[in-house]
Amino acid sequence: MLSEMTRATQKAATRVRILDAARESLETAGYEATNLREVARMAGVSTGAVLAHFRDKQDLLHAALFDDLERTWAAARATARGRSLERDLVKIAETFFGFYAKRPTLSRALLRESLFAGPPWSERFAAQVAEVHQHVAGLHRAALGSSAAAAALFGAAFFSFYYFALLAWLQGGHPDPLGLFRKLLAQHMEKR
Repeated sequence: MLSEMTRATQKAATRVRILDAARESLETAGYEATNLREVARMAGVSTGAVLAHFRDKQDLLHAALFDDLERTWAAARATARGRSLERDLVKIAETFFGFYAKRPTLSRALLRESLFAGPPWSERFAAQVAEVHQHVAGLHRAALGSSAAAAALFGAAFFSFYYFALLAWLQGGHPDPLGLFRKLLAQHMEKR
């Protein structure tokens, strides 16, 4: 009889295989063409096993990308070295843009599906954004001694520049999201 620890380890390993297969299928076939049977086949599990871990294809997409974004955020947070506010913010944006550039098809699906996700994913994605916002506001306060309100407003400006550049790139309207982000941020910082 398997111990609880062994079962938990096997369940976690199955989840990882499913998520890896889903990422591959979503990137190569696209969101619309990805189906749970194919993900199950690629992961070496039954469709029932996929459904035991994830409600549906959208849940699978959100789980795969939420985990990836968590790792990307950890890497981005580590890039802030206190060099300068502007350079630290560019490094954060660069890390995220690098994540999306590695998987543009998947990134389009993520943005389309996650921006208007329902519970529980809406709360999880909102918490990620809030954490990044709080970090950016903290960098602003540390660099400039700004008030909490000014830092929060600056955090919102950071996100407006970031999302504008990301969406412009994903829609094919701008070839260099980081360059666009840098210009928007530099212009904003000149005006302070």
